[in-house]
Amino acid sequence: MADIRSKALKLLSQREHTRLELRRKLAGGEESREDLDALLDDFAARGWQSDARFAIAYVDANAARFGRFRLENELQQRGVAEPLIRAALAQLPSEDNELSRARTVWLKKFRQPASEPAERAKQARFLQTRGFSHDIIRRVITGWNEEDSND
Repeated sequence: MADIRSKALKLLSQREHTRLELRRKLAGGEESREDLDALLDDFAARGWQSDARFAIAYVDANAARFGRFRLENELQQRGVAEPLIRAALAQLPSEDNELSRARTVWLKKFRQPASEPAERAKQARFLQTRGFSHDIIRRVITGWNEEDSND
C-alpha cells in the first residue's frame, strides 16, 4: 500500500489528476480495487486530489487553444462529473471572447482568408476539431463580426 500511495503522491505533485486518471495509472498493481478506492477517497478527503480543481486548471490552461465543445469533451473523457464541467466552463468569458479566441487560433494557423471553397472547408474543419461552434466558425471564416454589423 505504501508503494501505491507514494506513486499517487508523486503523480499529484507533478500536476492535477482526476480520480479516473489516478485510478487508471495506479491500477494493475497488487493492490485490490477496494484498497485503491480507499486511497483515492483519503486523498480527496484531505484535499490532495480534486476533480473540481482539475477541471478549473484544465480549462484555464487550454481555453486559449480550444472551444467550449472540445474542453467539455476532454473533461468528460477524463472522468469529470457534469456539474463540475459546467462550473469550470462557467468561468469562461462570453461568446465574444470565444469568437476572439477562435480568430486567434485561426490566424495562427492560416493567416489569411480562404479564396477557394475547399480551403474554407479545410479551415472550418480545423476550427471544428478545436471545439468551436458552427456559428463561431462561420463568423471567423466569413470575417463577419459584431463591429462590422454596427457600421
